[in-house]
Amino acid sequence: MSADSTHFPLVDLHFVADARNDWVALTMRVHSPGPAETALRTVFADAEVLTAIAPLDCVLLLDSCAVLSPALLEKLPTERVVLSIAAAALAGEGELARLTMLHALGYRIMLDGALPAGVAAPARIRSVSTDCSAAAPAPGSLPALFAPHLARFVGTGLRQAQCAAAGFTWFSGDYPMFPQPSEEVDDGSSRRRLLALLGLLGRDADTWELEALLKQDPALCFHLLKLVNSAAFALSTPITSFNQAIGMLGRRQMQRWLQLLLYARPDPDAAPNLLLPMAAQRGAQLEMLCKNAGGDRDAQDIAFMTGVFSLLDRLFALPMADVVRSLPLPEDVCEALLHRAGRLGRLLHFVEISPTSLETTAIGPDEWWRSQLHAYHWAIQVSRNV
Repeated sequence: MSADSTHFPLVDLHFVADARNDWVALTMRVHSPGPAETALRTVFADAEVLTAIAPLDCVLLLDSCAVLSPALLEKLPTERVVLSIAAAALAGEGELARLTMLHALGYRIMLDGALPAGVAAPARIRSVSTDCSAAAPAPGSLPALFAPHLARFVGTGLRQAQCAAAGFTWFSGDYPMFPQPSEEVDDGSSRRRLLALLGLLGRDADTWELEALLKQDPALCFHLLKLVNSAAFALSTPITSFNQAIGMLGRRQMQRWLQLLLYARPDPDAAPNLLLPMAAQRGAQLEMLCKNAGGDRDAQDIAFMTGVFSLLDRLFALPMADVVRSLPLPEDVCEALLHRAGRLGRLLHFVEISPTSLETTAIGPDEWWRSQLHAYHWAIQVSRNV
């Protein structure tokens, strides 16, 4: 970034998924003690921002559209940016006129929160963004759907289902980590084989041992071959065997992808598992923060693994202590996963909570932003290829 790191704002990104569990957008909230318009221009001064998160939209969360100067709007293409404006701002002078102008320019606009008393919603703006942390609106209470309605801070799978019944079609929050109980029976055999494969890779087992275990699970074979033949690798010759896949990826990359494949859907026809891109994002951000701190390649691999494995308790519906006991992990990784202790644990904690302050770390807001953008870019690619 070109801006001085001491003046770079803190940026908060969160995924937005549709009812099919596909990521469709990222919400962005920019925190700055200074003028909001200046902070937004600093963030969007980098022309690669929207390229990095393509093809997802950016839902820009704003307290008022008064900050959207002509110079800033030039950086916000209507086909990529959705403006989520606090409905309370409509009580301010000129806000309705500005909203009407933005709508006429072609921007998709969401009204965020409850309207002020005595203020009616603009007739042409029917899309809403709602904090659903406390409750979901009653079914039928949302405006007729001319554009997506976004439910934010959705904390559980049950709340997500309630929001869907209310008419929301976009969802953001921690709900993938707290799913509703499933009636489907999953014996976990695929994941146990993956854990066994990771163990074999960890002790540098022969390729024939890896191949023999993988052949026991057609679904794992499918996911692995689909991955190495995806656009991410741009191969001219199709890969048709596990031997070729190892040769193509190398053991270090193989270990990394097997870690992520823990989260892959067992059935190719099933809905994607939202824990997969979340784990990829955590792993990639921890890896980059480790690299920025001077960590070597081995340290970066360990940081990546820590981020990816931080959701295994949610995946297996087991206490993290039980998960850790089943894996041969370095002590610092165990401390990070179990207690958020040590440098890795502190970084993992900040990646989990999306902080509004970095004062207790040695990380600058600009470094945090670059690590977030890199991580979400990588997670988007993973979710489209696995």
